[in-house]
Parts: sequence; C-alpha cells; structure tokens
Amino acid sequence: MKKYTFFFILIMLGTLLGLNNCTTNPATGKKSFTAFMSREDEVRIGTEEHPRLIKEFGGIYKNTRLQAYVIRVGLRLANQADDSGLKYTFTILNSEKVNALALPGGFIYITRGLLALVENEAELAGVLAHEIGHVTARHTAERYSTAKATNLGMMMLNVLSSATGVPTGVNQLLGFGAEAALKSYSRDQELESDMLGVNYLVRAGYSPFAMTSFFHKLKAHEKLESKLKGSPNFIPNNIFATHPRTVDRIKKAVRLANNFNIKNSVLKRETFLKEIDGITFGDDPEQGIRSGRKFIHRDLGISFEVPPNFILFNSPTQVVARGPRGAKMLFQLKQEKSIGRRISLEEHITNTWSKIFSLKKLEHININGLKAITSRSNLNGKDYRLIAIQGDKNLYFHLVFISSPSITSKLNTDFRRATYSFRRLSKSEADAIEPLRIKVIKTVPGDTQKKLAKKMPFEAYRLEWLQTLNGLLPGQEILPGRSLKVVVKDYK
Repeated sequence: MKKYTFFFILIMLGTLLGLNNCTTNPATGKKSFTAFMSREDEVRIGTEEHPRLIKEFGGIYKNTRLQAYVIRVGLRLANQADDSGLKYTFTILNSEKVNALALPGGFIYITRGLLALVENEAELAGVLAHEIGHVTARHTAERYSTAKATNLGMMMLNVLSSATGVPTGVNQLLGFGAEAALKSYSRDQELESDMLGVNYLVRAGYSPFAMTSFFHKLKAHEKLESKLKGSPNFIPNNIFATHPRTVDRIKKAVRLANNFNIKNSVLKRETFLKEIDGITFGDDPEQGIRSGRKFIHRDLGISFEVPPNFILFNSPTQVVARGPRGAKMLFQLKQEKSIGRRISLEEHITNTWSKIFSLKKLEHININGLKAITSRSNLNGKDYRLIAIQGDKNLYFHLVFISSPSITSKLNTDFRRATYSFRRLSKSEADAIEPLRIKVIKTVPGDTQKKLAKKMPFEAYRLEWLQTLNGLLPGQEILPGRSLKVVVKDYK
C-alpha cells in the first residue's frame, strides 16, 4: 500500500470517529447523529426547498379561509412542541394525492386530497402533529448526516478496494444499497414521530385516538386505490410512500394513547366539516378534470370519453384509462419544435411513432372537423391502435388504445366510439367547467349508503368512495341528522 493511501485512510478514520459524538435531542431525550446539518442549515434548506416543493405539488390551494384554519390548528400544536423559537409554516398543496410532508426548519404541508379524507379536526391535528414530530426529532438531519457519513465510508472503502484489488462493482453495489436505504424515514423514526405526535395532540387538548382512526381511513383509501388501479400489488402514490405504516405501528400508537388519562379531549367534527365544505375534489381544471367517463380540459379546449368499464386517471404527463383484462386508453399531448413552418401529420408521426412502432397502413380520418391519422401496430405481444390529431401551432393530440390480441376485436367498437368522442369545446362550454367538490350534507330519514352513493359522479366504486370518505363500515346504518361528505358536480 502506498504511503499517501495509508495517510488518507488515517484521515478518513479520524473524521468518522470524530463524528461519533452524538447530541441529545430535547424532543426525544435520545442521542442523535446530526453532525453534518445544524439547526441553521435546516432552516436554510427548508427555505430554499419550500417553493420547489410547492411547484412539484401543483401550487398552493387557493382558499384563504381554509388555509387560515389549518394554520390555526398547526400553530396550536407547534406551541406544544419541544423546539421553542422555531417558526413553523403550514401550507395546503393543490394536489388530489393523499399526502403530508415536512421539510426541515418547520415547513409542514398537507394536500387538499388528504383534507377530503379527514373526518374531524383531531384527525387533521394528528397528521400535523406527526409531521411536527419529524421536525423536532430532526429526522432529516439524521438521514442526511448518516448518508454523508456513509459516503465518507464508501470513499474509504474505494481506496482500500483499489489498494487490495477488490472489484469496483462491489463498491457500486454497496453504495446503491446505502442510497436505497435512506430514501424514506426508518421504522424507528416513524415510531418516534408517532410518539411525539401523540404527546403534542394531548398537550393541545385533542383526542390521541385520532391518529389511529385516520390510519384506518388511509388503509381503506389504499384498498380503494388498489381496486381502481386493478392491481392488488400497486405502489401507493400517497402518504404511505413517504411514511410507511404498519399494523405494528398502529398498535403501538394505540398503546401510547392508552397511557394518557384523557378528559374532555376534543374531536371538533362539525367544525372541521364546515371548513372543508366546498373543497375541490380530484382534478383541478387547469390540469383537466375527470367527470365519470369524460375527460375535459378547459385550457386546451378539448373533451373526450373513454369506453364503458374504463376508469380514468390523470397525471401531469398523460391521461390513462384502465379497462378490463389490462386494456388501456392513453391521451398524450405532443408539441413539435419548429421555427417558421407547420409540421405535417405525416412528418409528426415519423418523428414520434415510427421510431418506436412498426406501423401498418396510415389512414387519414376526420374527427369532428379535426384532421387525424390512424394506424395499427403490435409491440411486446400487445395490439396498439394509434391516432394523431392535428391541433394548433404544431400541437398534436395522441389517442393510444392498447389491448391483448384475444380481446382486441371485442373492444374495437368501444375504441372507435371513444376516438370519435374527441372534440373541441365551445368557449361557453370551457368557461362553464367546474371541478368536482366535497359537499357536506345532513342526512334525512330514508337515507341509505346505496342511495347516497348512487348520486356520486363516478363511473365505478361509488359506494366504496362514500364509505372511505366518511369512515363508514359496509352495511352501517345512516342515522338522520348526521353530517356526511359526498362528491358533487354542481356545488350550490
């Protein structure tokens, strides 16, 4: 081993050993390793990342009254936290995803999708308290410092490997494993945030059992999403992605709650429901909205309808409709970059699909006054029907139908009808577009779950949506005079 390599290893070892001096966190009473991120660093990082996170989640939800309400609840909890002097910021994100997040330095976020699922103020407080727990326990600083120390260790391992002849692929594998392990909060960190959150809930006067009741709503929502996706093993794009929860965790949260002798704790169900009455549910019109089997985009000025038994999913990059036996319909927007000339449909297809598919005969068609070209192909054992529609200023709309060869002929008529449902909106139609909203109603004698669910504007799983939004059990009786959340097209 060369002399300079030996001295480098000594320096690295000294650095790592010097970092072993952990500090005691006043919130947890435990020693934690945060050597690479100070409190000042956390505030600076949170401030820098705040606008980026807001942009990533669709911006701030524009409802000043509801925003002020969430801030009041959040500050009530923050005043009970173990880090006096830290300034907290609470923000509602304009996203239909069910999620809550925390940046270091006291930046707490919840989505309007999460608010639609919450049942009372105590459940809202439970979510915020858990996020505050991540901040006070300095979990981001722990994760970052551990990753930094791991990287130093990997650097030292690389030097040793080079000196001793260990293959470099081993180093890359170890580095990948360390990175993958640090992508989400650890089990211990989640349990720690639960513990702190329960403490803050109790100190603020809320029922600590709100944490457990909301957990069960999250599980019901995850089960419903699994049905909607048609896959029992799908990866949820919600609060479980950033906060993995287990049955073991919820049992421990219940035991924590049972440790408190709670008297006169509050839920504030009616107060909360009054505040969220009218909140946007699902898509924002700026990203296009789903209404049953219809997709309508106000800014693009277009509309189309998916086949029966297909369920719509909206995302920033494309619209997907999932049907029986793995069939799909995709809607995509494509912009050709060109200066001073219009790209023809044929040239556009050459620039896009011809690079991916072996296209069969191109056919020119007219879809409600819009020029289009359609073609067929087969890729990876699936049949593809491809339609490119001419828009404005080198803008093109793509409709793609995917099916297994065994069911293609059966779906042909439905695919054709979906294709010819594509049309331009009139200005009055575009101006009249409104999102779906949560409406809080008072039940009357004769109301049943099926009767209320029947009015919900969904293509499928209406009853499951009603149950999930309200924490109802299958078959549970609807008592008159109870406030319930329903989803409506026309909020009045």
